[in-house]
Amino acid sequence: MRKSIRYLVPLMLMLMAVMLSGCGDQYLVLDPKGPVGESQKDLIWITVWLCAIILVPVLILTAYIVWRYRDKKGNKAEYQPNWEHSTKLETIWWAIPIIIIAILATVTIKYTYDLEPSKPLESAKEPITIEATSLDWKWLFTYPDEGISTVNYVQIPEDTPIRFRVTADQAMNSFWIPQLGGQIYAMSGMAMTLYLQADELGTYFGSGANFTGEQFAKMTFDVKATSDADYKSWVESVKSSAPALTEEGFEQLKQPGSSDQQFFSAFPKGLFDQVVMQYVGENGAIAPHHGAKSGPVKDEEGGGHDTSSMNHDMDGMEAMNHSSQTDQE
Repeated sequence: MRKSIRYLVPLMLMLMAVMLSGCGDQYLVLDPKGPVGESQKDLIWITVWLCAIILVPVLILTAYIVWRYRDKKGNKAEYQPNWEHSTKLETIWWAIPIIIIAILATVTIKYTYDLEPSKPLESAKEPITIEATSLDWKWLFTYPDEGISTVNYVQIPEDTPIRFRVTADQAMNSFWIPQLGGQIYAMSGMAMTLYLQADELGTYFGSGANFTGEQFAKMTFDVKATSDADYKSWVESVKSSAPALTEEGFEQLKQPGSSDQQFFSAFPKGLFDQVVMQYVGENGAIAPHHGAKSGPVKDEEGGGHDTSSMNHDMDGMEAMNHSSQTDQE
C-alpha cells in the first residue's frame, strides 16, 4: 500500500502540471502592462496573502496534529476524554478569520469602485474610442474618429486611455486583454464600455473569453501598443492602402467562420450602432431573438451609444419607451 502511494503522488502532481499547462494565458494577469491591470494584480495578491494567513497555518496544524496524535506503541500523550472547550482557542480560530474577512471585504469594495469598467482613466491625453464587435468567430474593431476598421487586430498609442465600446452581433461573448485589464461581456443589444491603457510598448494577447461555439478558440487578436507617431503613421497607412469595408462585405464578415487579420480604410457610417440596435423594433422594444423576450433596449455608461446616424438619440429612445409604456397601459 505504501509503495502504491509513493508512486501515485508523483503521478498526480505530473497530471496536474499537464492539465494546468493549458492555462498559460491566465498567468498574463500577473504581468500587467497598464494601470487597470496593475490595480487588478494588486487586488489578486492582497487576496492571496490574506487567505494565506488562514490557509497556511491550518495546513501546518493539520499535518502536525495527524503526526502528533498518531496511534503508536508507547504513546504517552495525555488522555482527556472529558475535554470539550477552550475559550482561548475558540477566540483565536474565530477572531482571526473574522478580522481577515472584514479587511478583505473593505479592500474588495474599494477596488470594485476604483476599477469600475466605464470609469474614465485619469490622463492628460484625450481617450481614443475603439468599437469592438464580437462576430462568429472573429472580432471586428472600428475606429470612429480615424474612420478605419480592422479584424482580429488592434493598434493603440502607449500611455493613452482607450475607450472600448463592446457589443456582440449574436452570441454573447467576453472581451479580454489580460495584461491591460479585466474582461467585460459583449452582448447583443447592449453597448458596454471598458477603459484600458497600455503603459509599455509591445504586442499583447487578446481573446474572446466566453464559449461561443465551434471555432471559439480562434477568437484571438493582437493588441499592439506603439508610440504616438507610429500609431498615426499606421492609421495613414491603412487609409491609403487598405480596401473599404462595405455593407456587403460586412454581411460576408458576419458569416460563421474564423478569419485572419484584415484591414479596411473605411466602414459604413454608424456600423457599430446598427449592430447594437439591430434587434430594436418599433417604440424602442427589442424584437425577440435567440429566445429573448421583448423589452426596452439596454445601454451602459449613462448615455451609451450615439445613434445619430440612425436618426435616433437617447432622448428619442426615452420618448419612444415612454410612448410604448403609455400604449401598454
